[in-house]
Amino acid sequence: SDSKVMTCAAVWRMPKELESGSHESPDDSSSNTQTLELLCHLDNTAHGNMACVMWEPMGDGKKIVSLADNNILLWDLQESSAKAVLSSSAALEGKGQLKFTSGRWSPHHNCTQIATANDTTVRGWDTRSMRQIYCIENAHGQLVRDLDFNPNKQYYLASCGDDCKVKFWDTRNVTEPVKTLEEHSHWVWNVRYNHSHDQLILTGSSDSRVILSNMVSISSEPFGHMVDDDELSDQEDQHQEEK
Repeated sequence: SDSKVMTCAAVWRMPKELESGSHESPDDSSSNTQTLELLCHLDNTAHGNMACVMWEPMGDGKKIVSLADNNILLWDLQESSAKAVLSSSAALEGKGQLKFTSGRWSPHHNCTQIATANDTTVRGWDTRSMRQIYCIENAHGQLVRDLDFNPNKQYYLASCGDDCKVKFWDTRNVTEPVKTLEEHSHWVWNVRYNHSHDQLILTGSSDSRVILSNMVSISSEPFGHMVDDDELSDQEDQHQEEK
């Protein structure tokens, strides 16, 4: 708008045919193209450019957090999600132009915590008070690009950034990372935990590689078992000596 590039956010409804539980395959080439229904915009005119939007991980899908420049905005979707009301907000304070790059809403602690990244710092926030609960300064040597919470293990958070590293943190003690991965040779843009087996970590980087890492030592699963015992029993009989 007015020759300026603005990044904004909106909430859309997917066609009912594509909702989970429907029998039609969305990739069916014979199906007609469906259009999304615009429900509402997240009005950020007073807060700056949107960097990230996050649904509440659990709950009824009525809460969204957005990060706009140096603001955290908590939205309440009302009237059948057709209107977004700003219920609370907080701002980063400090020297210079502080801007968020990414964030992640924790599925633990009754969904009352989110983590954000700005510059080289990772911060934790309580969504009830919108106050900071922990701060990892210089979490990475350069810009922090992405974050993800371990879906099965409370307090565990992964971060990645332009220093080519992926780091794993215990948010109860943020002085040192629990573990550091240095597999990439350029900026690491994304990090994601596998939803079922949290020892599997996927990272994507501008070194043109996607790497799947097996982090058994900091996972919630003992010995890194990913196969049901029943499936193993036949093989175990045959390979008992080898094991």
